[in-house]
Amino acid sequence: MTKNISVIATKDFLKKNLVLCGILILAIVTAAVEPKFLGAANMNNVLKQLGALPFAALGMTFVIIAGFIDLSIVGMISLVGVVTISLIDPLGQWGALIAGVLLGALLGYITGAILTACGAMTQAEVLFITYGMSSVWLAIGLIFTQGVTIKISKCQSPYGVFTALGSKNIGILPAALIVFLIFLVFMNFFHKKTIWGRSISLLGGNKDAAYLVGFNVKRVMRMVYAIEGAMAGLAAIMLMSRVTSANATMGTGYETNAILCVVVGGTTLKGGKGSVIRTMLGVFLITVLGNCMNMLDLSTYMQTVMRGAVLVVAIWLDNRNQQ
Repeated sequence: MTKNISVIATKDFLKKNLVLCGILILAIVTAAVEPKFLGAANMNNVLKQLGALPFAALGMTFVIIAGFIDLSIVGMISLVGVVTISLIDPLGQWGALIAGVLLGALLGYITGAILTACGAMTQAEVLFITYGMSSVWLAIGLIFTQGVTIKISKCQSPYGVFTALGSKNIGILPAALIVFLIFLVFMNFFHKKTIWGRSISLLGGNKDAAYLVGFNVKRVMRMVYAIEGAMAGLAAIMLMSRVTSANATMGTGYETNAILCVVVGGTTLKGGKGSVIRTMLGVFLITVLGNCMNMLDLSTYMQTVMRGAVLVVAIWLDNRNQQ
């Protein structure tokens, strides 16, 4: 009897965590082929590679829990990046950083406001509108930069806040990771312990019921996209600080990777259920996956295929587990 229960529990775990098991197997194979994979230098490199993705995934988590999706994060990261780096000289580094986060929140709020004005409540409607908004933000970024990459001015201190976020450690951990962990704790408290945070799960769980009980769905929707916009702003700042430059397409690919991290972390695409803590696990797993593929010297095209396959499998498992 006990043996049967153990077998059932094991099968259930494997069914729900197939992607996790696959990535762990890949990590084991990589460690066997390339011993440096488990070295301290590579582990530190993995932590530094986390950079912008955790913030993008954190914002996407709230959108997906609310039962929506967002492709405009590509344009938001790109536009915030080029505007923020242009503000370093006139506003100073801290002023530019704050302005970047506020700009991201504003862009997200505008996206949410347009969605509510259009009455978009299904994922298909939201998908197309946010894709359109991403194109708008990207176009504005291209007009702003004239297609030129903007670098942090040479007059800026190499030990300024931006370069420190991208390259410095606090103790044994990268500065960017510590900043993210602070936001992770705060956003987890917001989601689990506040009325506003719990309302996001309620909206994603049953939109019709939320309407019937007098729930202000449009206000929550605008709030969710504003949160994601702020996180996209932070993602842009982390990315910019690492490469010390920005361009109008720097956010390309972050929408797919963010969704991938959220789904691998266990948040259902149907909305209503999810955890920002598990999203962090998803971010780490996807970052390790990328590091493994680099260590195995896989081509960029093959890495794209692998990430796409992981996303398809993760969505398939999500749908299967919801049945």
